[in-house]
Amino acid sequence: MVGRPGPGRAVTRPLASREALRRFLCPASIAVVGASERRGAFGARVLENLAGFAGAVWPVNPRYRELAGRACYPSLEALPGVPDCVALATPREGAAAVLRGAAALGAGGAVVFAAGFAETGMAERVAEQAALVEAAGAMPLLGPNCLGFTDFGSRAGVTFSAGPRALSPEGPAIGIVSQSGALGYALAQAVERGVAVSHVLSAGNAAGLDAADLIAFLAEEPGCRAIACVIEGLAEPRRLLAAAALAARAGKPLLLHKMATGAQGAAAALSHTGAVAGGHAVWRAALREAGVVLVEDFAALAEMAAFFAKAPAAPRAGGVAVVSTSGGAGILAADAAERHGVPLPQPGAEAGAVLAARIPEYGAAGNPCDLTAQVLNDAEALVACTTALATDPAFGALLYPNTHAYAFSAERIPVMAGIAARHGGFLCVPWLAEWRENPVAREAQAVPGAALFSSMERCFAALAAWRARAEHAARPAEPVAGLDANAPDAGALARVAAVIGAAPGAVLTESRAKALLAAIGIPVVPERLVGDGEAAVRAAAALGYPVVLKAESPDLPHKTEAGAVRLNLGDAEALRAACDEMLGRLARRDPPPRLEGLLVQPMLPRGLEVIIGGHRDPLFGPVVAVGLGGVLVELLGDMEVALAPVGPMQALRMLRRLRGAALFAGFRGEPEVDLEALAGIVSRVSALLAAEPRIAELDINPVICGGGGVVAVDGLVTLGMDCDGGRR
Repeated sequence: MVGRPGPGRAVTRPLASREALRRFLCPASIAVVGASERRGAFGARVLENLAGFAGAVWPVNPRYRELAGRACYPSLEALPGVPDCVALATPREGAAAVLRGAAALGAGGAVVFAAGFAETGMAERVAEQAALVEAAGAMPLLGPNCLGFTDFGSRAGVTFSAGPRALSPEGPAIGIVSQSGALGYALAQAVERGVAVSHVLSAGNAAGLDAADLIAFLAEEPGCRAIACVIEGLAEPRRLLAAAALAARAGKPLLLHKMATGAQGAAAALSHTGAVAGGHAVWRAALREAGVVLVEDFAALAEMAAFFAKAPAAPRAGGVAVVSTSGGAGILAADAAERHGVPLPQPGAEAGAVLAARIPEYGAAGNPCDLTAQVLNDAEALVACTTALATDPAFGALLYPNTHAYAFSAERIPVMAGIAARHGGFLCVPWLAEWRENPVAREAQAVPGAALFSSMERCFAALAAWRARAEHAARPAEPVAGLDANAPDAGALARVAAVIGAAPGAVLTESRAKALLAAIGIPVVPERLVGDGEAAVRAAAALGYPVVLKAESPDLPHKTEAGAVRLNLGDAEALRAACDEMLGRLARRDPPPRLEGLLVQPMLPRGLEVIIGGHRDPLFGPVVAVGLGGVLVELLGDMEVALAPVGPMQALRMLRRLRGAALFAGFRGEPEVDLEALAGIVSRVSALLAAEPRIAELDINPVICGGGGVVAVDGLVTLGMDCDGGRR
């Protein structure tokens, strides 16, 4: 999918099913159009990569009668049968004609390797890519601008990429989906160090099948146990969320590395595959809520996916027991566990007694457990201590830091993995030795019930992600109510529509914005709109001093910067002076803002300031955000976002994930924040954004949380444009 969608673009086509793609991606016959004997040519490379394929391979090129020991055919129509897969190793200009012929024959699907289509940004090349889709019709299409795919089980290497060898996987395998073919095949080279890989599927420009379709295929593919995905962006990201849900229902972990997280990366993605990257914070929030395991470090993706393919769906307990022959390695483990929030509880009495009896006094009979080098002389101590910890109900995984890349150390791995597995656990092995690419490490990689990691950091990141994914899967589904159910009565939508309909422009002034919030049951500070200083004094007498004075103008969305806010005015004299000064200041601006009056509000007691808002993301649609207000949100960027709408429980999780969440419990004598009330406001704002498409942006800054409850004291709403170009 290429190009920028409209705001909140909905899913426009269903995911491709495995049944629809099985013939294409698990082919029994493959035609290579543009097959060649010229060294380095795409057509020659594809034939080389199909050398181990047991099915029929049909080279197609009118220049040859035979290629690589196979009969060569002048055209697709001359083949002895209808191919399941057609690989186009042809120039860009002839691709549409070949696709049209393949579709007419009833081929199972086609791969277009050629580049130079929509990723160039040239209008005529975008049109050429659209012509490919039209030519393919209902036939599945992979590419263009892709490296194709490999089915390792059948050794079908439908790619011009050099390596890796299409080796049939042994043990639980990972499937790889990548927009970038080079990165997909880079990950697949993990087979050379013993990682089992079932498929590599590259989408390229994704004119037909995109990453979401390929994930959906692997979700139903029996040979794949976990899915590793690399994407730049998608025009319809909600299809990806649907694919993630399909993988979750199939019990398959989906691990994803999202590229193009910054402005330069996003621009590069657009020129690479024509992909729209979108805001990274929104992507992260959407994928996390879908249960996807986000892997920020591309280099860790294959390793983590291999772990998830082999590990149980959930740890039997939250604790991890470190069994080491090195005190230093145990310290490394303790440090990494703390950084990643992975608990290392101390063993219970029964396990502790075993450790104390078998470990020398110069070791450590706790967690981390240091068996010392004495284990070389007492192999039974390793078995006894490992068994004691594996049977301790506090531990769901064992961790053995391997410091030597030699057989005497690695031989402990299958022993410990077997013990862990018999008691429902799993063994993690940070391979701390710098000699990693050796036969001993490859054998250790293949041990059932164990996973190798190239660092302690990656190991604990995987353990933390394992626990988080299990907690997400166990969480009960939360129904998200609409706006009327979130508001005090069923007339909320009508009141919201009335406020928006009465707005004279695209920017709602503060009083109108707060009228909108009040319509859905959000507490707002009381206020009076006045025209001059004397009216302000009368309003203040009714509200009570001290008061706040603000200018009401659609041209001043950020009033503080414009000098249009005065705080803590304690009497009538101070209020009159502030009115005169503010009106004079605004009159001197060039051009002067349109002024609808002055707002007088009571000065609320000090409390924790929170910002709540949202906008309409061009890819995902309505998004709600919450963060700590004031300088904290500007300096620290401490914000949480989610696709709207969210229920109160999800809103609570957002609040608790904030880095400054400890402030909600009260700090230095400040009152404790009513988190349920605050979460309720977040939920209502999200429901408003989801229900009212005319709202483009909304900010409540701040919401003051203190002894007086949770109250919105300022608001800004910007309306968008409808599809006809008019204001919504």
